[in-house]
Amino acid sequence: MTAIEPELWVGDCGAALAFYADAFGAVVEHEAGPPGSNDIVAQLAVGDARFWIASASEAMGRLDPKAAGGATARLLLVVDEPEAVWDAAVAAGATAAGPVGDEHGWRLGRVVDPFGHEWEIGRPLGAWPPPVTSPS
Repeated sequence: MTAIEPELWVGDCGAALAFYADAFGAVVEHEAGPPGSNDIVAQLAVGDARFWIASASEAMGRLDPKAAGGATARLLLVVDEPEAVWDAAVAAGATAAGPVGDEHGWRLGRVVDPFGHEWEIGRPLGAWPPPVTSPS
């Protein structure tokens, strides 16, 4: 099996768990740390996709985007209904960074979550990946 499961560092893990549940329908699959503490590590699932959240720590060099002055990466959440998920994310507290529209073979929109992480929410408009073409 091969998978990539990013870990997002956040200043408030409790708020992050609530936001990702409300915005994306994320379910906590694993959580470690003192009960009720903000110092946790948790694995979340949105459908078949998984990612982790953990407490940011300047001492460990694990900066949340706000401490770093901006996001250092963008995550792509592939869903069947980008408009509905984008709307839910904004209603849950994300900042709209780009409305849902068609571009580069995708139907997608962009948000920045309350912790500074940048997300694209979308789906391909046709078969993906497109066929590879040889340069002429």
